Amino acid sequence: MSAEPRRVLGLIAGAAIALGVGIVLGIPFATRAQQPTTAPPSPAPGAPSVAAPPSPADDYVGAETCKGCHEESFNKFSHTRMGRLFLKQARSSKEGNACENCHGPGQAHVEAGGGKGKGGMITFAKNDPTPVEKRNAICLSCHTKGDRLFWQGSAHEARNVACTSCHKVMQDVSPRHQLTRETQIETCGSCHVQKRAQTMRTSHMPLREGKMTCTSCHNPHGTVTPALLKEPSLNDTCFTCHAEKRGPFLWNHPPQIESCANCHDAHGSNHENMLKVSKPRLCQQCHVPTQHPTRPYGRDTASLKFMLGQSCLTCHVNIHGSNHPAGFGLTR
Repeated sequence: MSAEPRRVLGLIAGAAIALGVGIVLGIPFATRAQQPTTAPPSPAPGAPSVAAPPSPADDYVGAETCKGCHEESFNKFSHTRMGRLFLKQARSSKEGNACENCHGPGQAHVEAGGGKGKGGMITFAKNDPTPVEKRNAICLSCHTKGDRLFWQGSAHEARNVACTSCHKVMQDVSPRHQLTRETQIETCGSCHVQKRAQTMRTSHMPLREGKMTCTSCHNPHGTVTPALLKEPSLNDTCFTCHAEKRGPFLWNHPPQIESCANCHDAHGSNHENMLKVSKPRLCQQCHVPTQHPTRPYGRDTASLKFMLGQSCLTCHVNIHGSNHPAGFGLTR
């Protein structure tokens, strides 16, 4: 085929493609253009005029209006992580509401002249009559994923604990997580006084040294396990750090398989290795001394023979489990 016919066929094909594209793109515009514009019906003669219902945006007065009365709180909030986001880098119209995003629309509050309890504002204070469930729902409207996945039905939610009991949004008190106290130990310890006291004992987890925190083991926002543990079981929680105690072993120690808490107190103890009871009394709570007729601190021959150094671990060194073929007694 010569060049001239090929050029003609190319022009015809190009025209057909352009026509098809024009038809496809032109149909919606033509449809909208042909729609008749109908004016709203005029009210009947003598009928009272009905004003259009105000949009929700009409109830918001803006952060600058809030600043006019609450300047000190506004300045503190503007330096927090949430404040910088809402006031300067809002990612949506909801975040752009800033103060009113959490406290609610402020139009009624302003018209009432301000003041506590006026205009239906939510203050998040301890004496706020707003139900805790409603206050928490405001926080959960944004914070819905991650650690808060199991908040509904959790121990803290069931006990009506408010988000603001642990978190302080309006001011930076802690380096992270906007806690009400400077550290997690102080925040959790404000309610869990006994557990905080246990961390002050001689043998303890390195919480006081800052090497771990309460949330290293627990998720305060809810889990599917008892005691708000992050792992499926207590042992799995311990094994995240103490992997050498996991096994599997050729010879297992039954209390270790059942629960680490049979022997250890994870929050702290006055005995070595956070043991609940000092050795050898801890061992003899389960092992009745039939093969080794001894007394824990006896001075008789049998006690001195089998309780060298006042400890069963003098001989039974692999107390968590043994892989030695002759380690039935956990001695190797």
